[in-house]
Amino acid sequence: MAMTPAHTLNLCGVLAESKRIVNAHSRHFLALSVLFLLPLSCSIVIYPTLYFPNPRADVVSSAGDYTFKSPESLIFPIIYTIVVYLLSICTLATITHSTYHGFYGRPVKFFPALKSIIFSFFPLVSTAIAAKFFIFLISLSFFMFAFVTVKLAQNLGFAIDYSSSYFLLFCGFLGLALGLVVLYFQVIWGLAPVIAVTESKWGFEPLWRSSYLVNGMRSVSLSLFLIFGILIGLWTWMATNSVLDFTLVEDWKTWDFVLQTIICSAYLSFLTLLLLHYTAANTVLYMYCKALHGELAIEIAEEFAREYISLPFDDEKIPHIVTVVSA
Repeated sequence: MAMTPAHTLNLCGVLAESKRIVNAHSRHFLALSVLFLLPLSCSIVIYPTLYFPNPRADVVSSAGDYTFKSPESLIFPIIYTIVVYLLSICTLATITHSTYHGFYGRPVKFFPALKSIIFSFFPLVSTAIAAKFFIFLISLSFFMFAFVTVKLAQNLGFAIDYSSSYFLLFCGFLGLALGLVVLYFQVIWGLAPVIAVTESKWGFEPLWRSSYLVNGMRSVSLSLFLIFGILIGLWTWMATNSVLDFTLVEDWKTWDFVLQTIICSAYLSFLTLLLLHYTAANTVLYMYCKALHGELAIEIAEEFAREYISLPFDDEKIPHIVTVVSA
């Protein structure tokens, strides 16, 4: 029986293992990507071109445009937000479920992946609400601190110039501190969606569970978040600019139209691929964190005990063995 090579618990191991799982079930992940990830990528990229004016178009805004962008016209942003959030939930549930079973070497099937949306919807939504509530409290504390500091300075007789460089520097320092705090919680809570799907935990419990598991792997979690965050953000910006160029093409029979269509399709396809691999890599990171804390060895032993009788083995269905070597 061939054994898959064991990777060390680092970023390269996470990326290599997630790539192996996606390649081993390429048609399955392709179907899920076309069903959920591609519409999600299109929604993220195309929305700015529909709701915001094109800065490159030499067109004066009409009264109709003003009415569309007025505060009373909120139906389109609300629908867009709901659609994007539902697609995100479906993506997290199906990709995480598939990667989790692919890691163990279990059969990865399409309809069970779709069924996971039903069982994972409430845990994912409740976990997201709990995380946003906690971040809201932290942000509110920073704003209250700034407000109390300004009022205290005024009561002491200091004149506050809100346009001065010192006040702007103070606000910038608080904004940077708040950003670092949010980044810290993003790192330690990065496994919460995976826990909500695989362990059916909900609310604050996946957040505390994630902060425990990621201990000792925070650098990997940070690297994974920064690398994919920068790549996805950069590629989204490039794809949005490409769509803006596409909207300026007037004649669809020209070569310029065909070229812009190919470029837009390439951008959207690569953005879909980035989102797929980021979700899969985060699931693999969850498994590696469990290995670091000694939880994975027992589960793999149980998995071998259940599947030992079903021979012969397929190389792609052998559970991946993770070893932790103490220095």
